[in-house]
Amino acid sequence: MTRPLRVCLIASSRFAIREPFVGGLEAHTHLLARELGRRGHEVSLFAAPGSDPTLNVRELPVRRRDPSPAARADVGATPREWVEEHHAYLSLMLDLAASGGERFDVVHNNSLHYLPVAMAAALAPTVVTTLHTPPLAFLESAIDLAPARSVFVAVSDATGRAWAPHVAARTVHNGVDTNRWPVGPGGDAAVWSGRLVPEKAPHHAIIAARRAGMPLVLVGPCHDPAYFADEVAPRLGDGITYRGHVGHDELGDLLGRSRVAVVSPEWDEPYGLVAAEAMACGTPVAAYARGGLPEVVGVEGGALARPGDPDDLARAILEAAGRDRAGVRRRVEQHFSLEAMVDRYVEVYREAIRGRDLRGEMGVAV
Repeated sequence: MTRPLRVCLIASSRFAIREPFVGGLEAHTHLLARELGRRGHEVSLFAAPGSDPTLNVRELPVRRRDPSPAARADVGATPREWVEEHHAYLSLMLDLAASGGERFDVVHNNSLHYLPVAMAAALAPTVVTTLHTPPLAFLESAIDLAPARSVFVAVSDATGRAWAPHVAARTVHNGVDTNRWPVGPGGDAAVWSGRLVPEKAPHHAIIAARRAGMPLVLVGPCHDPAYFADEVAPRLGDGITYRGHVGHDELGDLLGRSRVAVVSPEWDEPYGLVAAEAMACGTPVAAYARGGLPEVVGVEGGALARPGDPDDLARAILEAAGRDRAGVRRRVEQHFSLEAMVDRYVEVYREAIRGRDLRGEMGVAV
């Protein structure tokens, strides 16, 4: 019998890991930490204040610091929030460099911050980093400092290809807890879920739903009030409603009672967890064919549209509405389950540990 692992899981210092989740990254972190713990692994989750206390959370030391008048006068000064986040991760990495080898078998960087990547050479445990975004400048530069023993995981083949010029990454698709997303009966309206921000483009979903002649309910946190006021609010009414940021149970019920879920990104969606969650409820997805969404939706899960084309998205909405709901659910069960995702991560962790131990036995510096 293999022994349980001691996992240091590094999350966001900005958004708490708790329901209702701000986005897919936070939901992914919560699922992974919870399932690893359920399987008997010892998980220490370093995350933003206010995260779910049932997950053995160690709060990242984000301390408010007001710059002096002289510092504020510096025209090249970085924003206060950036400095606070930088020091939170720096403090964590220095702590792990001092004693992480005694406390953890592996460090999993599930944040978007560059310091866990750049400082990986200072740690005894191998650092596994999940790439949740297309290439970012800070992460690209951090990879140049990462030791060869660092391990990188991409949440989709598409994201892995985007990062290929900088680093090789194996794919571990995000998983969905199908027990928490039950199949629903469907309904008459479409649904859009996620952060209401320009790169998610809910206004495209509104335009497409109207052209398809289908009511639409939008749910999610409003992170860009100016965008919401300019592009979303004027389009509400006449069958288009915004329900706000709802909890898990309400969202699951809404997804299950929807005819189609619309996903309309104006960026290359790294994975598309909102699509997988809707599909787990049996609700087919109409999505722009960007980033990882073609991998998630496939043929069984709905229909794809030309990116940036609301007319084609309207066509995809009507096409997706004809998909068999049982087949949509089955696609998630077969390809994107929570169990499969965590199995793969445990495999990645154990490979990283074996590689570190082998290099140590051979006298290679780690």
